Amino acid sequence: DLPRLREWVGRESHARDVVTRGLVTRFKATLDAPHEGDADPDIAPRLIHLCLTLPDTPMSGLGPDGHAIRGGFLPPVPLPRRMWAGGSFTFHRDLRIGDAVQRVSRISDVALKEGRTGRLCFVTVEHAVSVDGELAVEERQDIVYREGETGETTPPTPPPGEPLGAAHLEVDAGAPLLFRYSALTFNTHRIHYDHRYVTEVEKYPGLVVHGPLQATLLYHYAHRLQGRPPGRFTFRSVAPLFEGDGMILNADTTGSGPLKLWTSDRRGRVAMKAEATS
Repeated sequence: DLPRLREWVGRESHARDVVTRGLVTRFKATLDAPHEGDADPDIAPRLIHLCLTLPDTPMSGLGPDGHAIRGGFLPPVPLPRRMWAGGSFTFHRDLRIGDAVQRVSRISDVALKEGRTGRLCFVTVEHAVSVDGELAVEERQDIVYREGETGETTPPTPPPGEPLGAAHLEVDAGAPLLFRYSALTFNTHRIHYDHRYVTEVEKYPGLVVHGPLQATLLYHYAHRLQGRPPGRFTFRSVAPLFEGDGMILNADTTGSGPLKLWTSDRRGRVAMKAEATS
């Protein structure tokens, strides 16, 4: 019932939070970047806003997959599987320790498409993060809902591997990293920590590496390669990335224009593509 779901377009949510020194310390430890920003230690790392103004749904309000029961801020899409499909970030100023942050979120679109595995419903959410009325971060978040496994379909053939980027770095995307990032973002989606659920119910081969975590690692890799934080960053998920397959951050440093980045597993299969612009 797409017309019913589109009634959510324009709905807003407001939240507040504070950037604490403890959160910054834990965020840096999770990224294994304890010295980042030492020139001004009160500047918070970029994308830490994903760990702020988090939904605090009580346990009684969680669905079987660990997400909040649908029909509140997000529309009650009846498709069972939910993933973060992509998005973008535009940075206007840094967040600093002690900043009181305000976030306004607005649903800007709900669309239905047919994909390789069946129906897909895309929900687009726009976020504006401000401090004392000054815009700090603009974000677009693309959420996709898809049909569950029926046991009757043949899994699609995995795409062939691609070469490593001119610059590349392997990250240990094991259970400890996934646990820490889930804790930082108060994310109870079971695909990131519950091996029985993810393999028996959602039919994945292993724990799924968070899309926002991949985007965060790619963003900070671009910062390291360029020597400055990108002002704009866009990304889209191409395929799931699983614990145990390895996660390699790749960048094409040979061309001009936006820096092209991607994550892949050890076989070269691409999971996320991104572009970073100064």
